[in-house]
Amino acid sequence: MLSPEYPAAVAAGNVETSQAVTGAIYAALNTMAEGSGTMNNVTFGNERYQYYETVASGSGAGEGFDGTDVVQTKMTNSRLTDPEVLEWRYPVRLESYAIRHGSGGQGRWHGGNGATRRLRFLEEMTVTTLSSHREVPARGLKGGAPGALGRHWVEHQDGTVTPMSGCDTATLVPGDVFVIETPGGGGYETS
Repeated sequence: MLSPEYPAAVAAGNVETSQAVTGAIYAALNTMAEGSGTMNNVTFGNERYQYYETVASGSGAGEGFDGTDVVQTKMTNSRLTDPEVLEWRYPVRLESYAIRHGSGGQGRWHGGNGATRRLRFLEEMTVTTLSSHREVPARGLKGGAPGALGRHWVEHQDGTVTPMSGCDTATLVPGDVFVIETPGGGGYETS
């Protein structure tokens, strides 16, 4: 079905391209609004530690049902490490992980909300992200509104903030906080 030619990007087919293809198929079939369209891949590490997580978003709505809040959709079987285990094994503190209320697209049936996740680093680490729907929102369907865009950034101890793009890398020092807001799913109105 896909046949990319140079210089088309071919990385992240399993975690990002598959999401975009599924959203396009839903739109072409006119069956349901697009979900968040990304797995919000986050890795962090240094010479001693390495960690990889995917942070859930909102799913799309359809006729007769709302989208689901903070869920991985379409093709993943991943789930996050329990906070106690994360903090025991890695020099980080999970400050919060909550539903990002209002991020799902409006409509008769609402898109699912994304999440807000805050990780404080206790050692210097490199954080790398691979995520989508930072510039183009998840589409609503049949008059439903799109979901909110995702975004992420670093909050430094001196009060400054470093915004990050969807696919980006940053070095965090002890006390810095990585914050990610995942996208919402599209809403669905009526035919």
